[in-house]
Amino acid sequence: MDGSDHAFRLLVEKYRNDVFRTVFAVLRDQKEAEDAAQEVFMKIYSSLSQYENQGFKTWMTRIAVNHAIDIKRKQARRKEEVMEALEQEALGTPKDGVEKELIVKERVRLVRTRLDELPENYRDVIYGFYIAEKSYQQMAEEQNVQVKTIETKLYRARVWMKKNWKEGDFS
Repeated sequence: MDGSDHAFRLLVEKYRNDVFRTVFAVLRDQKEAEDAAQEVFMKIYSSLSQYENQGFKTWMTRIAVNHAIDIKRKQARRKEEVMEALEQEALGTPKDGVEKELIVKERVRLVRTRLDELPENYRDVIYGFYIAEKSYQQMAEEQNVQVKTIETKLYRARVWMKKNWKEGDFS
């Protein structure tokens, strides 16, 4: 172990909490943030040669924020892929006819539009439970909350939907 490794280890110790807080603010998930913070330090280590004395903490924070945003985008793309896979599954075989395909596509588009209208804190649990078919336990672990919190969010989301949507909105 040479001096630069030791110096970097001291940097990690000094800034570990700052990096974690930065990525957690974007990701809102403890496990994701812990993993992301480690990845940020690997990026910092490999980018040290490009550092130009512009304020180390600012430079490091920019790397952390950009990395967390990249992770968030990847998560959003995965959600899109799940939605597309569900659409394909719903379309069935070509012999079912173009009319059925158009009706299903329109209904999926409508549901997507309506899901986007949900308040964000409800959208995640509705999407997780009904679209991604996750259990309360899975969602609680992902969001780093109690199962009871997920139950409450789902209940409130359903109440919100009953209050704000009419059945005819989806046909």
